[in-house]
Amino acid sequence: MENHNQNSGPRLRKQSPLARRSFKRKRDEEHGNGTGRIDDNSPVDLHQDLVSEIRTQIEILDSIFSSSEKDRESAKHAIKVLSDLAKNEDIVNVIVDSEAVPSLVRHLQAPPPVREENTNPSAYEHVVEKASAFTLGLLAITPEHQQLIVDAGALPHLVGLLKRPVNNLNSRAVNGLIRRAADAITSLAHENSSIKTCVRVEGGIPPLVELLRFVDTKVQIAAAGAIRTLAFKNGENKKQIVECNALPILISMLRSEDVAVHFEAVGVIGNLVHSSPDIKKEVLAAGALQPVIGLLSSCCSESQREAALLLGQFAASDSDCKVHIVQRGALPPLIDMLQSPDIQLKEMSAFALGRLAQDTHNQAGIVHSGGLLPLLKLLESKNEFLQHNAAFTLYGLAENEDNLADIVSVGGVQKLQDGDFIVQPTRDCVARTLKRLEEKIHGWVLGHLLYLMRVGEKNVQRRVALALAHLCSPDDQKTIFIDKDGLPLLLELLASTNSIHQKDSSTALCRLAHKASSLIPMDSAPLSPTPQVYLGEKYVNNSTLSDVTFLVEGKQFYAHRICLLASSDAFRAMFDGGYREKDAKDIDIPNIRWEVFELMMRYIYTGSIEVNLDIAHDLLRAADQYLLEGLKRLCEHTIAQDISVENVSLMFELSEAFNALSLRQSCILFVLEKYDKLSILPWYSKLIKRILPDISSHFVRLLSTPIHP
Repeated sequence: MENHNQNSGPRLRKQSPLARRSFKRKRDEEHGNGTGRIDDNSPVDLHQDLVSEIRTQIEILDSIFSSSEKDRESAKHAIKVLSDLAKNEDIVNVIVDSEAVPSLVRHLQAPPPVREENTNPSAYEHVVEKASAFTLGLLAITPEHQQLIVDAGALPHLVGLLKRPVNNLNSRAVNGLIRRAADAITSLAHENSSIKTCVRVEGGIPPLVELLRFVDTKVQIAAAGAIRTLAFKNGENKKQIVECNALPILISMLRSEDVAVHFEAVGVIGNLVHSSPDIKKEVLAAGALQPVIGLLSSCCSESQREAALLLGQFAASDSDCKVHIVQRGALPPLIDMLQSPDIQLKEMSAFALGRLAQDTHNQAGIVHSGGLLPLLKLLESKNEFLQHNAAFTLYGLAENEDNLADIVSVGGVQKLQDGDFIVQPTRDCVARTLKRLEEKIHGWVLGHLLYLMRVGEKNVQRRVALALAHLCSPDDQKTIFIDKDGLPLLLELLASTNSIHQKDSSTALCRLAHKASSLIPMDSAPLSPTPQVYLGEKYVNNSTLSDVTFLVEGKQFYAHRICLLASSDAFRAMFDGGYREKDAKDIDIPNIRWEVFELMMRYIYTGSIEVNLDIAHDLLRAADQYLLEGLKRLCEHTIAQDISVENVSLMFELSEAFNALSLRQSCILFVLEKYDKLSILPWYSKLIKRILPDISSHFVRLLSTPIHP
């Protein structure tokens, strides 16, 4: 069989070569002279023996060509020896190199009778020609061998052999001869476009089509196999096959109870239809659709596979019969085939369903008939074609709003997001499917999903919440996760001991946070909540107009009360309240290093500084002590850049110690984003339990805040 498309894989399985035996052993066994033991001859000696034997048989064939019984028997035996050797592919080249082809081609013809007036059947009538055709078919294993046989003049003789049944309708020998001739044509034309054309030019197609009507089913099968090969990717051959009125008999063969007959027939029709829209219309008009659908239930998996492939071709984008295929009962067997252990059968079924799913009327039917779960299962396949066909089908199903709840409630969104897809086209297809789903999460679809999230089984509720976290619009987040209690479902999963649930929840919460755009670590500190005028860089630690001095590590730092009063409530309380520092000229600062205090004051005087990591922790403590919120945010931002798997727990403790809300948010997002790395650590579960209330509080605050463009 030839390939129908690139995704279908090889359509003809090469037969495994016979067991390897040395020529010496084989010859001894045939003549009964040996014990079956291989002689201890060298490979060179064995090869020389082999060549000698082959040439001996060729000399016999070249020296006799008559209808006498003795010569016919000798020819039969010589060809039998060559054919037995040719069954071993390692020996084929030796036979061809020994110039056996011309001798075999010559014996495709019947020799002239001994006496011209003799009309009785010659000895071994048809047997020698049959053996020659069979042996030539075995030799045609490479394009070079195929062309050599054709150049030796084999095609006219083989086509002539196809016509022998005219006056021998009941001859068993003739039937065998015709089969071998058709098989030889199949071998010669296999994947060889020029020889396919030569067969047509030699007039081989009309007799092959006629043989489809032959009484002997083996002849039918051989003829159909040859036609199948000749039709593949050869438009002129296809045209002539149809013009010879092959379609009615081929469609009748589809209904045959003989597996081999309907298998070859569906293969021929598949090759005729491939890339030929006009022939496809003729095939459908001739009534092929229903018997092809019937073959989906064949006991032969190869017939099922070919039928599914053909239905996929019928349902191509230029066809209007997608709905008719479903109406006539194709869905149940196609969906059953998705669960077959035969990978190619599953692949072709998914291919056909993918084509059918591009019609809106069929999309809900495929899901309703039970196709969704098997298709999602196929996304896990390691076969790239099978995986892609399943993904393409799911892309079609996602177009229909009636399918959205089913896809979400069985966990389809998670399978699409988490799948390990082998090739880029499949990844692109899955991305388009998720985008298509996202575009439909509104109106009655969203309303129905919220209903399922409220009354469905627990697993369904959780799957809906997970899916909506990824697919919903930011405008609907508050409704879904705060008003309709979607957030508690996600937090339940995060707090569970099931690693899959934890991972799914972490991913979903990350998605929610990013869509809300406020959990992403900030790039800069916010503006001060209190409008402020800064004295400027030149007044930092400047005695000019200074009215207060701080003593830090024994050194004086000159400052200005008016600037400090405007900077924070802590300094206002210090200078306007009942503290002793109110009237003091020198104020001792016992718990802050000089460089930290100097940088804090520089921020108060200028409103902006660069905070390095080596000083950020001490500066955060100072900013918290003196209630400098803007400076705290700058420090938190710097510290957040240093969060790691090893220190995230300590960073969270730091955020709690100094009420560093921005740092706490960064820790939460880090824990969610780095689930894979953190979850394998022994203290992960304790960390989650500890920060879970903060995660909940943060998301309530985050999702309740109106989102502005």
